[in-house]
Amino acid sequence: MGQVVATAERVVRAPADVVRAALADYTTTRPAVLPEQYSEYRVTEGGTGAGTRVHWKLQATSKRVRVQDVVVTAGPDGALVESDTNSSMVTTWTVHPADAGVSTVRARTTWTGATGIGGFFERTFAPTGLARIHGALLEKLEHAVAAG
Repeated sequence: MGQVVATAERVVRAPADVVRAALADYTTTRPAVLPEQYSEYRVTEGGTGAGTRVHWKLQATSKRVRVQDVVVTAGPDGALVESDTNSSMVTTWTVHPADAGVSTVRARTTWTGATGIGGFFERTFAPTGLARIHGALLEKLEHAVAAG
């Protein structure tokens, strides 16, 4: 078993505080920017930032569906940390000012991978697939904050 890491990063044309607030809004913004791989999304507690609990299904591939019950905590520098209570998966969202009115947003997801040949394929292909899913979310997020 080894740690699997998937990352996606995007420059978003909006101030860091606006982007952080949008990412932390699990009631309105987050469901609006989720790509099609997410289903059954619902907030089960809270709704804004740390202390929020949210449920969704993530269809990473045609055969791989994760039912996730996520607890949101605060990380360093205003990061949002989403920990799945059903697995070892943790996604950390960070937002940093890049230039005036521009931010760099990064999603970093880690989890403990499988062993054997299945683990080899997971470590080889899963990071790219999950980075693509996060990339789609970040693209929709940029449109949401630019329109806001």
